[in-house]
Parts: sequence; structure tokens; C-alpha cells
Amino acid sequence: MGYSITSPPPIPRHIHILSQHQHTRPDPKPLRFNLTRRSLLLSTTTSLSISTATATAATTPPPPDTTVTDRVFMDFSLCPNYFRPERTFADDITSLCSESVLLGRVVLGLYGRVVPLTVANFKSMCTNTTSSSSASTYKGTLVHKVFPGQFLLAGRQGDKPGEVRRPMGLTRNAETVDSKSFTLTHSKPGLLSLCLSENDDDEDIKLDPEYRNVEFLITTGPGPCPELDYKNIVFGSVLEGLDVVTAIAAIPTYKPAERIRQFNDLAEFFGDERAQNARSSWNRPLKTIFISDCGEVKVTKPSLSPPSLP
Repeated sequence: MGYSITSPPPIPRHIHILSQHQHTRPDPKPLRFNLTRRSLLLSTTTSLSISTATATAATTPPPPDTTVTDRVFMDFSLCPNYFRPERTFADDITSLCSESVLLGRVVLGLYGRVVPLTVANFKSMCTNTTSSSSASTYKGTLVHKVFPGQFLLAGRQGDKPGEVRRPMGLTRNAETVDSKSFTLTHSKPGLLSLCLSENDDDEDIKLDPEYRNVEFLITTGPGPCPELDYKNIVFGSVLEGLDVVTAIAAIPTYKPAERIRQFNDLAEFFGDERAQNARSSWNRPLKTIFISDCGEVKVTKPSLSPPSLP
């Protein structure tokens, strides 16, 4: 009995080619999954970025409004002879120094929208022209300290010639304990600041219930003074007369020898109160600089922006 083996019919060429294509074509599902995952990550990241930017913009407070609302002037003069106020008994500086030399006028722009109470008190101290003996003003008071390359101090309170008489009638300044008042920094020369950490008034004066802060500083440059930031209140800037401020900063000051400084530090460590008294004379100008006149500058448009100082 014979068997015959019949070969299967050949597969048509177009079917063979199609079969090969079906086996070699990549599965499209992973591709679609990868694209979907990438898109999801991208959209999530974008959403988070937008949300973060929106939240930051919502929580970041606007910068302080440094519009100049008021202007005052101060004339600074130089007395040829140096004297120590505690050794004199005259009523004021002008009677002690009849041949003073005018250094120049400094015009100060005040930021009344940032710290209105501080500005109002300072302006009052510049413009008080009452004939009463109890009236206080900066006129006739000393620039009592100069820190070269940093700032000058003026407006120290006391009963000696060249010191500010204790001001009466000034509003109690609640801005000195408000964190919002310390937003502006001492970032350049010519900035006007209310002295708090650098305050040089006597301790017995500060303990008076009627005490008001009136001592001020002006940064002299050439650089910023970050050590003053968030401790003293910036409330104005020099509009005219920065060269006068620079001239004052160039006047030599008393600098104790290193040995005296070390001895003073040791005395302070042991609680000797004389150490603080000794330091009160450090950085005093070796020439008498005082505010010979001060007052308000009247302008038709008081709301002006301060210039960009170097």
C-alpha cells in the first residue's frame, strides 16, 4: 500500500511579507504609555510652578513707598577751636564760636508714607521756632560722633552745650517697636535714620517716662552699612548737599590706642562702669561741627521721588 506525501501549498508572497511585518512591528501600547506619563509629569510640574509663583506673589509685600512727602534743611558749620562741651558753661554753641565757618547746606527728603510719626517728630525738631525756653530744636547742637566710612551721629540729648534739650510735646513714637518700620536698609550713602541701636543718650535720660527718640544718623559712605539694618529706622535721604556730608566724614576723630581699647574691654568685662564713660569720647570729631540752622523747605510739589545717589 503506497502513501503519497503532498506538500502544503506555498504561502503567497504578499502574505509572507505581511506576517514578517506583524512580528517585527513594536507594540504601540508602551509608546502610548510613555507619552502619557511624560505629559502627566510635565503638566504636574508646570502646575506646581504656576501655583508657587502665584503664592509667592500673593505673600510678598509691596516695597515701601519712599515718596518724599516733606523736605527740611540743615546748615552745618565748623568752629575753628575745639572744646569739650562738659568743660564749658555757656548757654549754646553759637556764643562759644562766634567765628564759625559754614560748611554748607544739606536738604533732606523725608519718607512720610513709610514712617509718618518718625517724620513728624523729626520735622518738628527742625522747624520749632517757639521763643519758649522749653522749646527743642536741632539748631545749635553738635555732630558729636563720626565713624569714618560709615555714618555720623547728631541730636544727642542732654543738658550740656551742644546737646538737644529734652523735647516736650512730641508724639510718642510707636513706630520704634513696629517691625514694619525697619524694612528699609542702610544701603547707600546719604540715608537718614533714627538712632535706636546707636543711641548715645545718657541712660538716666532714656528712663524718663517722657523720653522721645530724636538722635539721628546720616550714612556717609562710600559703601552700605549693613550693621545698622533692622536696628535703626531709615526715614529719609539726602537730596542736596551730599558733598557736605562727605566733608564732615573726612574730619579727623579721636581714636584711642590699641592698649587703651584692650584695657577698656577688660574693665567692661569686670563690670567697671567707667569703661562706658571712657568710650563716650571715642570717635568724637577733633573739630567742633554743629547745626547752625535748620528748617522746612517749602516746595510746590512735595511728593517727589528721591534721587539715585552713588
